[in-house]
Amino acid sequence: MNRLKDATSPYLLQHAGNPVDWWEWSDEAFAEAKRRDVPILLSVGYAACHWCHVMAHESFEDEATAALMNSMFVNVKVDREERPDVDAVYMEATQAMTGQGGWPMTVLMTPEGHPFYCGTYFPRPQFQALLQAVSKAWNEQRDEVVGQGQQVVQALTSRGPLASGGTEPPSEEKLAAAVQVLARSYDTARGGFGGAPKFPPSMALEFLLRHHARTQDAEALAMAGHTLEAMARGGMYDQLGGGFARYSVDDAWVVPHFEKMLYDNALLARVYAHWWRLTGNPFARRIALETCDWMLRDLTTPQGGLASALDADSEGVEGKFYVWTPEQLREVLGEEDGAYAETLFEVTGTFEHGSSVLQLLRDPEDLERYERIRTALLEARQQRIPPARDDKVVAAWNGLAVAALAECGALLDRPDLVSAASEVAGLVIRLHMSDDGRLVRTSREGVAAANSGVLEDYADVAEGLLALHGVTGDPAYVRQAGLLLDTVLDRFADGAGGFFDTADDAERLFRRPQDPTDNATPSGQFAAAGALLSYAALTGSPRHREAAGTALAPAGLLADQHARFAGWGLAVAEAFATGPVEIAVLGPREDERTRTLHRTALMAVTPGAVVSIGEPGATEVPLLEGRGLVDGAPAAYVCRGFSCRLPVTTARDLGHELRI
Repeated sequence: MNRLKDATSPYLLQHAGNPVDWWEWSDEAFAEAKRRDVPILLSVGYAACHWCHVMAHESFEDEATAALMNSMFVNVKVDREERPDVDAVYMEATQAMTGQGGWPMTVLMTPEGHPFYCGTYFPRPQFQALLQAVSKAWNEQRDEVVGQGQQVVQALTSRGPLASGGTEPPSEEKLAAAVQVLARSYDTARGGFGGAPKFPPSMALEFLLRHHARTQDAEALAMAGHTLEAMARGGMYDQLGGGFARYSVDDAWVVPHFEKMLYDNALLARVYAHWWRLTGNPFARRIALETCDWMLRDLTTPQGGLASALDADSEGVEGKFYVWTPEQLREVLGEEDGAYAETLFEVTGTFEHGSSVLQLLRDPEDLERYERIRTALLEARQQRIPPARDDKVVAAWNGLAVAALAECGALLDRPDLVSAASEVAGLVIRLHMSDDGRLVRTSREGVAAANSGVLEDYADVAEGLLALHGVTGDPAYVRQAGLLLDTVLDRFADGAGGFFDTADDAERLFRRPQDPTDNATPSGQFAAAGALLSYAALTGSPRHREAAGTALAPAGLLADQHARFAGWGLAVAEAFATGPVEIAVLGPREDERTRTLHRTALMAVTPGAVVSIGEPGATEVPLLEGRGLVDGAPAAYVCRGFSCRLPVTTARDLGHELRI
């Protein structure tokens, strides 16, 4: 029976035609397992996952393997991006039982949802043997199997939250110590932290930039700048089309794992823009803009949102769309330009079968020739069969993209990017958000799915809306962010200053997920802290500021040993230590003096500065209330905790107040 044909997840739809009798995660699936008295086989993955495709081709499309699965188990397929809560609790079990994790995740569990055997990818012969062994144990050693599942659940539910304790944000001393912790794992030769594989440390880089802005710590800026340049010059960055791949399989950023994720690129576009704002580096500007252009060109959906990812594979081969041989270069460019491109892009056989991932280790001297060659290669590549696109819209990741597009557009003089940010925000508000401040996590083709938003959805959408308000001045975005953040405080709080990752009325799993550490994206808790702090700065709300401060406490505990996994919390803590600075700009929007003051405010490098702009007499945003023109001229007010210095009317004076 094809139960996946109406799914809203492209990953589930990839499996709709399998001979496996798949169920979506549902009460009905668990009831069926109880009725048949068989275990549940849970398979978790995502659409752009290479090894998920491999296991699907080897096992789930194989009639013999499917027959074993169907006769012995109720088989449940989950998209981890739609149901991060399910993924989180069973990944915790997988890591506890095996010492490692990854996708596809394979979990055997009782009809009550208690895991008793976990793993990741299994080649077909081993997978078939596992199915038979587990079924035999279920039928002949039921008490032992059920008992093991109960022990796993008991062990996991008895754990307290990670990095619990404390109620204060990291001190300035802790922030300085975190820089040194990062320095100990810093790769001085190649940038980044640790060895292969290397993931883009977006949140840690944002922390380092903010720390430098507050303290002038040269080491923090050097680590961030070196890493940002190394990533964007290597093969992990698409030198033709822009945008970053998920990670580098080596320690030199040469060969990527080729899937391209919206969340990585949203986070990176923003941090490259902030690097440019801090240093004026034109390379940073180029990468930020190219990354935004890639997001809009390749991920925009017909409804105005942004799709989740591009696959790593095309025509069943990983990386085929992106790599080049010397012969392919010459076929497109001719002998002379082909030889030039071979040298320029390091086409030396860095990948498989004589092909190479393009790199650009130094800026070309002949920019006109470079642009001509790059354009020709990009046009030729467009004739190849592209990777598949996971076109579901995830609220959290679109929130990250709204912040990036808005800030890149405003800082880098690209009003079209600001317009795109507004369009994405509009889609999320219309389709994902209810009038009472509740969020649906995903949608596809303009249809909202049934999965409830998790903490990161609320936090990242609020972050995006507040950033968009700073650029556009639209007070509706502050109002909508406030609704989301009130839901965070009312529905996600753990009673001890932190937040659960699911709401108090969400589906109950055997453990309510709660993890304050960053992963590929900011943790829900640290993202919530950042949005709460910005909202408090705009509204003067002590409730939201206090909640932000206590939510940052785990960052201080993680800073001593694991600073890389608290990058966003440390970045928000830099804003907390600075104030953050609040900048109110009052004046007619059509007045050039108002626009100049606004741009100067947005150029402030002080960590986490919030900006609001409005007409004289504006009252919708509390930061603007009671502030007006000065002798008839547009004015800017620089404040901390709603305590403001004397207003200024020129960009020069505002820059002096902000130390630009």
